Order: sequence, then structure tokens, then C-alpha cells
Amino acid sequence: MESLLVYSAETMPFFSALPKPLFTPIVRSPNLPVVVQRRSFSVAAVQMSSKEVKLWGGRFEESVTDAVEKFTESISFDKALYKHDIMGSRAHAAMLARQGLMTDSDRDNILKGLDEIERQIERGEFAWRTDREDVHMNIEAALTDLVGEPAKKLHTARSRNDQVCTDFRLWCRDAIDAIVLRIKHLQGALVKLALKNEGLIVPGYTHLQRAQPVLLQHLLLAYVEQLERDASRLLDCRVRMNFCPLGACALAGTGLPIDRFMTSEALGFTAPMRNSIDAVSDRDFVLELLSANSITAIHLSRLGEEWVLWASEEFGFLTPSDSVSTGSSIMPQKKNPDPMELVRGKSARVVGDLVSLLVLCKGLPHAYNRDLQEDKEPVFDSVKTIMGMLEVSAEFADNITFNQERIRNALPAGHLDATTLADYLVKKGIPFRTSHDIVGRSVAFCVSRKCQLQDLSLAELRSISPSFDEDVYEFLGVENAIKKFSSYGSTGSECVSSQLDHWIHKLDLSRKW
Repeated sequence: MESLLVYSAETMPFFSALPKPLFTPIVRSPNLPVVVQRRSFSVAAVQMSSKEVKLWGGRFEESVTDAVEKFTESISFDKALYKHDIMGSRAHAAMLARQGLMTDSDRDNILKGLDEIERQIERGEFAWRTDREDVHMNIEAALTDLVGEPAKKLHTARSRNDQVCTDFRLWCRDAIDAIVLRIKHLQGALVKLALKNEGLIVPGYTHLQRAQPVLLQHLLLAYVEQLERDASRLLDCRVRMNFCPLGACALAGTGLPIDRFMTSEALGFTAPMRNSIDAVSDRDFVLELLSANSITAIHLSRLGEEWVLWASEEFGFLTPSDSVSTGSSIMPQKKNPDPMELVRGKSARVVGDLVSLLVLCKGLPHAYNRDLQEDKEPVFDSVKTIMGMLEVSAEFADNITFNQERIRNALPAGHLDATTLADYLVKKGIPFRTSHDIVGRSVAFCVSRKCQLQDLSLAELRSISPSFDEDVYEFLGVENAIKKFSSYGSTGSECVSSQLDHWIHKLDLSRKW
């Protein structure tokens, strides 16, 4: 059995100069003796290396080379999981104690030690060490330094394989909650922007060609609907993600009397995962998260593209405030909508992160493989990027103005009321294909005359088709066209007002906006 030796603070400089495999400080305080753990060692081991013995190093006679250690470490990025790793360890320790696999005293010492480690990390005082490889080994080794022998019981009935899966699911679960909050914030910004521009008609486009008039509110709410599906996908993903791998161990489970339902409940999971091999090898939850992020990124990129176009001189439909614009280092007149250009650009990163994970998981045999260490960075990057995209899109929405006069002046071009005119003829009993042909010839007549449909006299319209009557002018012009839309979900004023009421209630906004 390893023995504990107590030395005074004055004698510590001597022992601190010794190789770390020999002595590891457990308690450090200027007012207390320093407790040092003596570890068994061979002379050959001391001569071979001064590196700390790995927690898994019992069967190894040589330490890994510096190149291997540098290449295989993951602490440089997976330390982001520290809070979730500590959460899992707390739940595991409590379960082990209740199952009689450690004493209550050992559990309490472990919990106190974990609390102290968490405080050190959050104060920026914790020393992350690459020779301890990853977040799990860093925390466990530090815990052993703090509380000694009881810490060695914490890894009972647990492997880093199920431990990292548990940590990662907890982290991704929190990430989803954070992303959904930002989606709701952007939805709110878009609804408020819609309320500020009540009644504003803009050209609707297909093939980037003018198609039909729509209310700007209707267009903005289209993005709100897309974002709602984005949030729904993430929340669906969260439901499937919320099952606990802890206790699956390396891949086969354990013969020790653990209670996986207890740890699952303590960590807020729905239930333990049913199959231990699946528990440690599954990465569907991250693939699904990154897929949902990618779809959200595509939606934001489309919004960015539209607003960048509309901010150009060619469109001139919107003007971003100075607070969300940048200038040129050489052209003093420039005012660029850079945030939305970057939103458009960063969508590539998010999609790339998904592709990285798909390729990583392709062809991996069951169960755990070290390749899966590479799953963290793309996920961290995807989540960080999508949250930034959502935040800056909401900021941009809060700081733009639609140029109503410019838009109104631009509306006559494109014969946006042509389809409404075809509907008029349908109401007269004319088959739609025939109506389509009549209106097409009417538009061609306008093109030759360089005028709009509403500028044609009744005689000119009847020269094309005798079906036109005086009431035709109630269907011509963009304002009249908007009034005629009445189908559920259309751009008609009443329909859009109903949509707005829905989102105001759902997002808990106020009509004052």
C-alpha cells in the first residue's frame, strides 16, 4: 500500500525538485504541512523519464514520445467540457456511494475536491497539462492531487469512452438551448421589423425576376417561419440526444452493481442508453446537431444575400445604420453591409463542419475508436459560428431602415399585377390557361407602349379580350393586387395581420412595436 508522508513547507523545495512520478502534492497551504503521496517506482523508470506516469500506464515501461504526446493530446480544445465532466463525476460518485462501491466519506471528499477544481478553473487558476492528455485525465489527476486515495475510486465502473460521450451529450444539450434562445431573439427582431413597416409593398421575386407584389411583412415572416423549423429541428435533436451513456464503460458494461438509472436521472437524461456498444460509439447526436446548424446557416445566408442585394445602389431598398456597417480603406464613399456578407460567408464553415463529421464517422467499426477525438472541434466551431451568425443577424435587423419612397417608385416596373388580372378573368368564367394567354398578350401590348396594365384604357383591354369590364381596374395596380390575396397564408393584408398576431403571441411580443 502506498504511504503518506507529511513534510513542512520549508522542506518542500527539495521535494518539488524531484521527478513528479515520485511525489505528488495533495494539499498546498502556507499555514499547513504539505501532504505528499509516495508512489512506488523503479530506478529504471526514474532514469528513463521525468514525465508523470499516465493513469493508464500500469503495463507500460516507456513513456510516449513528445511528438506522440503532442499529436494525441486533446486538452487544448476538450477542456471546454470541464463543467459537464465535473457534473458527470458528481453524479457517478453519488451513485457509487449509494451502491456501496465507495464510502460516504470518500464520496464527500471527492465532491469537495470537484468543487474546488471547478472554482480553480473558473478563476483561471487551474493548470491544464498536455501530459495528462484530455479534460477527463486532467480533472481526475488534479482530484487525486487534492484528495488522495479516494479519488482513485471515482473511475470505478466508468471508462473514458462512456465518460466523454456523457460529457459531450451534456455539452451539446446546453448548446442547443443556447442556440434556440438566439433563434427566438432573431425571430423577435424580424417581427418587430415587420411591425415597423406595416403596409409596405415590395416586389416579390422568382428567378430573381419580378413576379408579384407582396407585403414586406409577409417576406420577413417567411424567415421567421424558417427559423421556427430550425428551432424545432434542434429541439427534436435534443430529445433523441437526451439519453445517458454513463455506465456503459469501455463498450461492454460492467459486472459491478451500478445503478445507471440513478446517474441518468441525476444528470437530467430521459433514461440510460439501452445498448452499451451503441452508447460509446454513437455520434448520431452530433451529426444531427451539425445538420440542424447547417440548415439554419443556409437560411441565414439567404437572408444575408437578400439584404446585401437590397442595400446595393442598384436596389436601394434598405439602408443599414452606421453601427452595423463598415467602410473601405481606399474608397471613402463606401458603406458596406459587412456583417451580413460574413453571415453569408460563415455558412460555409458550418456546412464544412458537418461534412468533416460525416467523413469522420464513415466506415468506423464499433465500438469506440480514437478517431472520435476529432469530433469535438467541428462541433465547437459549428456552435460558436451559428450563435454568432444569429446574434449579428438580429443586431442587423434592429439597425436597418427600408427606403419606402425608393421602393414605391420601383414598384410599377415588372407588371406585378399580371397574375391578379388573370385571376380576374378566371372569376369571369374563363379557363386559367386562356386567361394566362390573354394577360400575356396584354403585357406584350404594354411593353410595346411602354406603359403599365393599369394605364390601358378599357377599349384597349377589350381589343385584346371582350371579357374585360369596368370592374377590371379594381384588380390592377399593386395596391389592388394585394387586396385581392385572400387564401390562407397569402400576402393579403388580413392574412398577414393574422400571421403577425400569431408570432406576437408565440414570441411574447407587444403590438406596440
